[in-house]
Amino acid sequence: MTGNGSDPGPTSEDSRLVSLEERLDRAEAAEAKRTAVNAGPESDANYRLGNRVLAELLGGLIGGALFGWLIDRFAGTSPWGLLGMLFLGIVVAFRNIIRLTKTPRN
Repeated sequence: MTGNGSDPGPTSEDSRLVSLEERLDRAEAAEAKRTAVNAGPESDANYRLGNRVLAELLGGLIGGALFGWLIDRFAGTSPWGLLGMLFLGIVVAFRNIIRLTKTPRN
């Protein structure tokens, strides 16, 4: 049976393993090239922009709520100072986020 080529010998098994290793190496190199392109400076810029948007949103909400609570505490207008300033904080936060995303990035 070894004469007709249907029975794989030890050398054909090694050649299949070598071929598989070569294909794996090419696939790993292609994957490294693909991931290296995405990890560039543009990815950092997007990450910084996302953090800045989150900070604007949280700052507007927390700042508005804090000022509203202080107004309610000293003026005795509970809960209207808190609600009004919270709404104003949300409006300011969204205005800043829109302004931030419309400016061209370098």
